[in-house]
Amino acid sequence: MASVTLKDIAKECGISFSAVSKALKDSPEIGEKTIKLVKETAERLGYHPNAAARTLRTKRSYDIGVIFEDITGSGLQHQYFARIFDAINVAANNAGYNITFLNFNKKSRTYLAQAENRNCDGVIIASAQFERPDIQALLASNIPICALDYNDGGKHSTVLSDHTEGIRQLTEFAISQGHKNLAYIHGEPTNITQKRIDTFLSITAKHGIQIPERNIREGKYHDPASSAIETEIILDQPDSPTCIFYPDDFAALGGIRILSALGITPGRDISIAGYDGIFLSSLLTPPLTTYEQNAKQIGQNLVALLLEHIENSGTFRPVTISVSGKFIQGKSIAKI
Repeated sequence: MASVTLKDIAKECGISFSAVSKALKDSPEIGEKTIKLVKETAERLGYHPNAAARTLRTKRSYDIGVIFEDITGSGLQHQYFARIFDAINVAANNAGYNITFLNFNKKSRTYLAQAENRNCDGVIIASAQFERPDIQALLASNIPICALDYNDGGKHSTVLSDHTEGIRQLTEFAISQGHKNLAYIHGEPTNITQKRIDTFLSITAKHGIQIPERNIREGKYHDPASSAIETEIILDQPDSPTCIFYPDDFAALGGIRILSALGITPGRDISIAGYDGIFLSSLLTPPLTTYEQNAKQIGQNLVALLLEHIENSGTFRPVTISVSGKFIQGKSIAKI
């Protein structure tokens, strides 16, 4: 029995060969209904890409490298990044690509050497110290790259999570509930961190609220222990804040633990806010006020933009996409 081809799918769906090819790669040029129709038809007809033949024909490996430098030590248990990688994996697999995590340590080869050795068609940089020489060497190479939350000046495409909007909505909501004495525990110093701090201070200043320097505390992302320490320091102040912002939902657990030990109830005796919108935040008592980053859309866009670069290198033009999330009111910020 002859194998099913893209032409067979195109005929069945009543659309062009090109549209089928793009739909199977989740191209943003194709509508969601068409993508769904094509994928369902491909599955029904039993379509399976011939990887070996395709590799010989296109001179590609159909392997995408992924860089994830985990500074928190949580690995793929980090719920925000785990959702991104799940979306990356699904989108890549649907387009006939595999993903391979590239590793960094003093004994390993550089990312560029690894990507070349594995013959990666492209690389997604999800988290890294972008200013480091080895990352810059990779960015300067001819390997197609799409980065998360980093714009290298226009050579590669970028997907940005709208951190400005996230912090803006959280801060505006806290102020609307009467809070003027605010504290912000942020993560490690990065461009994203600075963007969040600048937005927080800009919004508070707009409302005539001056934030004391002592109320801007440095913790760590995805680290309850550092948030617990900083929460104790904040609460020990003579005029302690009525609302505390945490680096992310998971880090907020450390602050909640300290508050519980002191008999202080979030949403009643003090207000708190998280970030990321992980599922766990909705199970807390009270549910955490947070901002849910659209991890699925971020992952899908990273793959779509990278594949556009890989498969249309001659006409490729870098694209920057900003992905908005969703404010989740929860009940951890009380009206005063």
